[in-house]
Amino acid sequence: MTTNEPLRCLLLQVRDPDDPMSGHEIASFERALSPRAVRIEIFDLLERLLTPPDLEGVDLVLMGGSGAYSAATGGPWFPTALDSLRTVHASGVPSFASCWGFQAMAAAMGGEVVNDRSRAEIGTHGLRLTPAGRDDPVFGHLDSSFKAQMGHEDLVKTLPPRATLLASSSRVANQAYRFDDAPVYCTQFHPELDVSGIKARLSAYPRYLAEVAGETYEEIVARLEETPETTRLLTRFVEVLVGK
Repeated sequence: MTTNEPLRCLLLQVRDPDDPMSGHEIASFERALSPRAVRIEIFDLLERLLTPPDLEGVDLVLMGGSGAYSAATGGPWFPTALDSLRTVHASGVPSFASCWGFQAMAAAMGGEVVNDRSRAEIGTHGLRLTPAGRDDPVFGHLDSSFKAQMGHEDLVKTLPPRATLLASSSRVANQAYRFDDAPVYCTQFHPELDVSGIKARLSAYPRYLAEVAGETYEEIVARLEETPETTRLLTRFVEVLVGK
């Protein structure tokens, strides 16, 4: 493949058919990965088990948010989804997971995910790199303190084995990690979202405003900031890990 050819990306989704953010998520990853041309296909983790043949010819696996589903509470579909993520980890295909993907990959590989609304983060929040993050080829281009878009009430309490912590926030220690034995990076925050994107998520899931954030839409939006350097994590990931 030359750099003029689109990357074949498989986006693993856990979303209901009527979730308006399904298409929005595709567009968000396309924007964040530009100027690279990408061809994003959807794999529905709610429907069936992902197997090694599903990854043949795939250059990059992506995982994002989940709408109505939780990696802390799970459901009948969850064990199969975790088996799918173990297949991704074992495949050697470069993979980037944000938000629900970050949590579910941790659960799949032996970490612990919990629900804790007292540590929910919604909107633009500050983070800091760990020493390993500052030395990391993907994260190391960021300032030691940086900001990112977030929207979560579940969190990773314990990292899985063979994972290296890359970033933390004042409220949640485990904000980003990489696996030492696979080309897989995971972030609690959303590098694929800009201010327009996080506004769309807030509008699509209004329960976060009252139930989780305890704030109005206007109050959260007033504090939003653009985070272009964090968005570039995705193109940097492609440069370092995909190498095409």
